[in-house]
Amino acid sequence: MKSNVFVTSRACLLSVAVLALSSFALAQHEMQPDSMPGSPNLVQLVRAATQQYLNVNAATAAGYAPFLGCVTGQDHGAMGVHYVNGTLLNAGQIDASQPQALIYEPSNGAMRLVGVEFIVFADPWLQNNNNNPPVLDGQVFQFVDSPNRFNIPAFFELHVWAWRANPQGAYVDWNNKVTCTGE
Repeated sequence: MKSNVFVTSRACLLSVAVLALSSFALAQHEMQPDSMPGSPNLVQLVRAATQQYLNVNAATAAGYAPFLGCVTGQDHGAMGVHYVNGTLLNAGQIDASQPQALIYEPSNGAMRLVGVEFIVFADPWLQNNNNNPPVLDGQVFQFVDSPNRFNIPAFFELHVWAWRANPQGAYVDWNNKVTCTGE
């Protein structure tokens, strides 16, 4: 009888431990932006490449500058403040380790890195790439025609929410978890 009680209580204890560890692992996974649908490899590459820019001062020292203030959606979500590197933008190249724009969310006078945007101007890209849109790690860039709200020539873009999970997906333009209210 003692043996059965010991086995039963040990099994219960083991079950509780497994459930607790599973819940902890699930919570950790849900907090990671790379758990979003899409290519986790690209999200991880972007995180590794941009970790050096968690502090906005490091981004400005590297040639990134704010462009147009905080971009918010008309009916939902926001993008944040884009810090664009003109040298990378004008180079017209796609490299997962060198995004043309870093995206920050303003919060109480500070800036928090939430994602990046890869941007190439459409005309030169199409001329140099057999009229094919840019693709990065299996993600096809979105075309934005001119005229546009940014007053720049037509371009292709891809957002990667590497530092803030996006309920709609890691590569969707607008993120409901980003806000401009702290500007």
